[in-house]
Amino acid sequence: MKIYTKQGDKGKTSIIGGRLPKHDSQIELLGTIDELNSFVGLARAELAYPELEHELLKIQHELFDCGSDLSYIQLDNNQDKKLTDEETSWLEKRVDDWMDKTPPIKRFILPGGSKAASTLHICRTMARKAERQLTKCLDEKGVANPIIQKYLNRLSDYFFVAARAANAHHSTSDIEYIRGADVFRFYEKEE
Repeated sequence: MKIYTKQGDKGKTSIIGGRLPKHDSQIELLGTIDELNSFVGLARAELAYPELEHELLKIQHELFDCGSDLSYIQLDNNQDKKLTDEETSWLEKRVDDWMDKTPPIKRFILPGGSKAASTLHICRTMARKAERQLTKCLDEKGVANPIIQKYLNRLSDYFFVAARAANAHHSTSDIEYIRGADVFRFYEKEE
C-alpha cells in the first residue's frame, strides 16, 4: 500500500459519504483537532510525569474519537457516536483533582514555565481554536455529536491545570500577569 493516493491533488479530500474542498469549515476543524493531537503527543514526549503522560494518551484517543464523529459528510445525530458524556465527566474530575495539587493563584498567568507546561498551554489554545471552529461548522452545517462541544470546552480547562501541574512537578513557578487584578478568588485553598 502506498501512503499517497493523489486523490487530494485537486484541492478536495474524502470524508465518510463524500468529498469536500480542503478549505471547508469541517475539514479545517478536523485539521485543527489533528494539530491539537500532535501537540498533545509532543507534551507527552516532554513530560517526565507518568500520571499526566497516561492521561494525555487517553486524550489522544478521545481526540481521534472526535475526529471520527465529525468525519461524516452529513453531520447528524443519527450516526453512531464514539465520544460520550463519560469522557467529559472524566475531564471535570481530573481538572478538580489537578487543581487540588497545584498552588493557588489569584491572577491570570502567562503561558510558559517548563517546556512541557508551555506545550500544554499550546494544547489549551488549540482546544479553544477547535471549539471556535466547531461552533462555526455547526452554524454552517447543522447538528453533530453535541458532546464534542462540551468536551472541547472542558479539555481546554484540563490543559490549563495540567500545565500548572507540570510546572509544579518540575519545580517551576507560574508567572502571574503583573498588571492583572485578583480574579481567581474562588480558587483560594482553605488553610
